[in-house]
Amino acid sequence: MAGKLALDGDAARGGSQVQGAAAFSKFMTVLQTIADAPRGIDIAQLIKDTPYPRGTVYRLVAALVAEGLVIQWRDDGTYRLGPRLIQLAYKTWENSDLRTIARDSLISLRDATDEVVHLAVPSSNKMVYIDKIEGSNRVQMKTSIGGQVELHSTSVGKAWLSGLTEDRLNQVLSELTLKRHTENTFTEPDLLRKELIKSRSQGYAEDNEENEPDIRCVGSPIFNRSGEPIGAISISVPVYRLDARRHAHIAGLVVRAAKDISTQLSTIV
Repeated sequence: MAGKLALDGDAARGGSQVQGAAAFSKFMTVLQTIADAPRGIDIAQLIKDTPYPRGTVYRLVAALVAEGLVIQWRDDGTYRLGPRLIQLAYKTWENSDLRTIARDSLISLRDATDEVVHLAVPSSNKMVYIDKIEGSNRVQMKTSIGGQVELHSTSVGKAWLSGLTEDRLNQVLSELTLKRHTENTFTEPDLLRKELIKSRSQGYAEDNEENEPDIRCVGSPIFNRSGEPIGAISISVPVYRLDARRHAHIAGLVVRAAKDISTQLSTIV
């Protein structure tokens, strides 16, 4: 890794901490520029947005791709954050205050419902699962810790969106591509906005077979002491096990658990 970091001639010739820090700073600048482009960024725009020569940018990007920190999409050639960053981030999430504080509430939700419970946080206009607890009634879902899901088609995503201020919500929605996953997915911005207003009013968001067929989810946002949404929890249930009465019961449990987590988190975050 050290050999790949020393890309420029001056960094390769020098061995001081200052020179090493300068090389690392270049990597971080390029990486941050890519991270700030939720729909990806091509090499031409990357060169415009970073203060380095074309050749330097090419070498930095090549090294980041080689390390799995950045990937290039085949469809349009743009660069986006890579899977290794998720793996590295998960190492910190394992010991994060949010995951630690939420753990007991997640277990209580699982015990009360015997269904799958998720904890997720926002990342680059997606949600990333940082914890998952399964009940004995295993639900076959395409989720795993470290996995990313979209904001508009999941209860954790819509729950987080519903907690944003109007200005921030407008910004995020303008950057989203409302991809259809099932026939129930919200793909019209106006309809999604109405759904988020409803979610904000009732304190929880729903995924009515919008991300996966035959699966419904109920999610509620988690707030820090400043009232900013920093994550969400959810319970996922197969359609055949969720009648109106059980839905109302689960929604109440999720809302209370999210409020409890927010209250605990507000003492330290």
